[in-house]
Amino acid sequence: MGKIERQKGSTKLPSSTPLKLSWVHIGLINTYRLFFVLIALAVVVVTFFVMQGKFIHSQAEEKQTVDALVELMPNDELPSTQFPLGVNPQEKKITENPIVDTFFDTHISTKSDPVREHAGWFGKVLGKLALMNWYQNLASLSSRILVIEPGERKEQVASHFGKILGWSDAEKSTFIDAITDAEPTHLEGKFSPGTYTVARGAKPADVAPLILDRFNTEVLSRYGADIEAVVPLQDTLTLASLLEREAYDFEDMRLISGVIWNRLFVDMRLQIDATLQYAKGSNSKQSWWPQVVPADKYIASVYNTYKNAGLPPAPIANPSLDAILAALNPKVTECMYYFHDAESAFHCSVTYEEHVALLKQYYGRGK
Repeated sequence: MGKIERQKGSTKLPSSTPLKLSWVHIGLINTYRLFFVLIALAVVVVTFFVMQGKFIHSQAEEKQTVDALVELMPNDELPSTQFPLGVNPQEKKITENPIVDTFFDTHISTKSDPVREHAGWFGKVLGKLALMNWYQNLASLSSRILVIEPGERKEQVASHFGKILGWSDAEKSTFIDAITDAEPTHLEGKFSPGTYTVARGAKPADVAPLILDRFNTEVLSRYGADIEAVVPLQDTLTLASLLEREAYDFEDMRLISGVIWNRLFVDMRLQIDATLQYAKGSNSKQSWWPQVVPADKYIASVYNTYKNAGLPPAPIANPSLDAILAALNPKVTECMYYFHDAESAFHCSVTYEEHVALLKQYYGRGK
């Protein structure tokens, strides 16, 4: 798709008359630029403090809202505290559960956490602010704000926490082991996204229990034995981690979940680029999620879903509650292929020929 150049105005200086600016003019321009940068930064910081205040003070209000909802609803209409389930791999069947859309309103609250409420660009800004010492000192001299963004891998989390809390490499490894070795043991998936507030000198032994407690409260307590018998938690976390890296929002996640389950039902390779990124991304000096090139499809890795059928052996990232719910509750679809266009719109196809035709329509390529 060709790039359309914006037509320039006809009013311009003659080429023989270069524009000269005095040091005074340059100083004024730089001052204005600095002023606008400071204003923008102030808006971000103030917004963060407002959201952080909601995080600290809204717990009682959230509980009151849920309690009121429970009192108003008849017992036979109350969604179970357990995750709803809309897929059966044994029967290779998807059945959309009608309570999915109300499940969060009753049992899962993300509005009390600024990162999870604003999981898009704003959440990323909050994560970046937390890595800056001046912001941490401005927020509090005695505590530190830790942020886990949805879709981060465990090494990213340890790296960010280590930078904020001054951990050594050994302490970062200790932190990772404390999370992954706790029952149930998983290499990824238990570093629950969200905001955490800890003491300024907090050590791995202080922080790890907070992460595990949130995972146990929000995931394990809602993952009953009847769900485990149908879809093992390991598979759910793995699929949810793929959705977290592939999708834009909850609806998008459920659609992609439907395509992934369709492929799993017929033993078709998933061919998901995010798994190649996970296999390639080994340290922060390059990129945790490096760009994928065609040659990467032949990487010798158990996480390479272009070479290996089925789900990867473990999650590739730490998913949000939205992604976990979407993994368990895919949309019914006949599609086997999907992609996002340049405007982030979702497109899916039943056949490979339809998929290629759409790729050519939106990107001018495909084979």
